[in-house]
Amino acid sequence: MTAECAENAEMKQESSSASLAVSAVSSFQNLMTQIEETVGQLLKERNLTLATAESCTGGLIGHLLTNVSGSSAYYLGGVVSYANEAKTKLVGVSSLTIETHGAVSERTAMKMASGVRDLLGADIGISVTGIAGPGGGTETKPVGLVWIGVATPDGTKAHKFVWNGDREENKRLSAEQALRLV
Repeated sequence: MTAECAENAEMKQESSSASLAVSAVSSFQNLMTQIEETVGQLLKERNLTLATAESCTGGLIGHLLTNVSGSSAYYLGGVVSYANEAKTKLVGVSSLTIETHGAVSERTAMKMASGVRDLLGADIGISVTGIAGPGGGTETKPVGLVWIGVATPDGTKAHKFVWNGDREENKRLSAEQALRLV
């Protein structure tokens, strides 16, 4: 095989690898779009509205929801309450709750969800609080720990998850799971 042929074969292989990477990204985007569209369709069919309170996801849930044209029909808005002070001032988590249970806790997630629901007058409030990593974890609250709160007219619940990814993956998994819980 000549040097030119070898170089062409190598370029084809690189091109093939790049195509696979683009295909994987495209598949992930299609999956996310399906989740976003499904949530939106269900909310519209049931004539329900949604509000979000996000900490470790930093607005990713709101971003995903607003990727769907017409989402203003059901998505009222969201609050990124990353700092504890924002959790208390914007969505009504008491300082005592944060001091007693921590910012990453079942009670904080529940209060964030009910607080944003009340704040924006939504039928459903969802919240995410967690430790995305790579730092910030402890033995009792490891990196990847996330609490997702869901507040509806029937009550408020929180669900615990522990992800094993890097910071970006933990945020993505949290946002996806929050949408699944709507």
